[in-house]
Amino acid sequence: MATPLRSFASTDRFLAEIVTPAIKPGYVLLGDEIFLFDRCRKAVLAALAPEETRDFCLHDLDLAETSIFDILDRAQTPSLMAPFQVIFVRGLKALYGRGSKKEEFAAIDAYFRSPNPSALILFVADHLRIPTDLRKMDYQDKERYEKIRETLGDWCGMVELARVEESDAIKWVTHTAESANPPVRIDPDAARELVDALGADMMLIASELDKLILYVTAPQSQSRAPHPREGVIVAKAGEASPQIDAPPIAKNRITLGDVETMVLAAKQRSLYELTDAISAKDRPRALLLLHGLLNASDGGEDAAIGHLYMLARTFRQMLIISEKNVRDSRAIWAVLWQGFRMPPFAAEDLIKQARRYKSRRELTRAIRLVARADLELRSSPANKLLVLERLILDLSTEPKPTHQAPTHQFAMEL
Repeated sequence: MATPLRSFASTDRFLAEIVTPAIKPGYVLLGDEIFLFDRCRKAVLAALAPEETRDFCLHDLDLAETSIFDILDRAQTPSLMAPFQVIFVRGLKALYGRGSKKEEFAAIDAYFRSPNPSALILFVADHLRIPTDLRKMDYQDKERYEKIRETLGDWCGMVELARVEESDAIKWVTHTAESANPPVRIDPDAARELVDALGADMMLIASELDKLILYVTAPQSQSRAPHPREGVIVAKAGEASPQIDAPPIAKNRITLGDVETMVLAAKQRSLYELTDAISAKDRPRALLLLHGLLNASDGGEDAAIGHLYMLARTFRQMLIISEKNVRDSRAIWAVLWQGFRMPPFAAEDLIKQARRYKSRRELTRAIRLVARADLELRSSPANKLLVLERLILDLSTEPKPTHQAPTHQFAMEL
């Protein structure tokens, strides 16, 4: 890369060090950024564990299943089948659990005082989450981080796998596209949208960028007017000029439209616009957005169940936000668990939408309506569009107050 990126600095130093005599006998990979971990792992395997000997020299171990004494014993024992051993040790959290673990740390200290020069131990501390700005690290993670530095820092190199800054992610996307074979140019607004839509999740960004590069480098047929040397074709009066099919070409350029077409999270923006119209009880806009969402879907009406799933998920997120009284997007990550969070760009909008609902009952009503439409769609209705339009109208309508006669049901249940 032409200019080093700050977010990649720690891993860049590690990658440069492992191919020199200055390599340390052990390293700790700190953080849960999968993309950077994968980058480090691939570089280690390429440099120290050739494909032909990998079955004999690569060991993936977990402290939850293998004791540190066995791991150190394996590292100390030379391999008869390979000149070098690479040992990845996961579950480092177990080493800092209950108890002093004096014997374990004494064994680690003894090994690193006289390490096997033909072995590399890589401790994986993926129970930590390291933000882009280390000053904003969670207190518990900071405490764990310091404990690891105090106990392993004297012997092992520390490699921080922190979250990648958005600006660095955009530069990485641009450089990676330009380095593709053949080179691909990505428009600045397209690179920004790709990173923003995926919340700077580098693993997702890399995967979606690969798809986009394949998409724009695939030959695409287009129609064009005939070249004069291809013969004269005279159009009759009142007819358009004749067109002929041009040879397929690849545009080798990623535009904002390509990102919006190919990247799922970019498509989700329309869904949050739809829930915004629903929560604002704007029925005409909600219906227009529904039709736009269906027209943009590859499956059209056949993708209706997928849209219903996303609607139900969004209303469940709003229900939790409402119940936990979330007022700030930073608090969302504490109440919504991993795998049930919205893209970062939608956090503020979803908080605003959730606050429009006056009670828990209104949100549970919306979830029930979506569930009923889902059941109806799975029953092969004559017109799926009608089912979806009725759902959107129901969701965008203020619920009628129900006046029920007093009942003794509660007393009977007691």
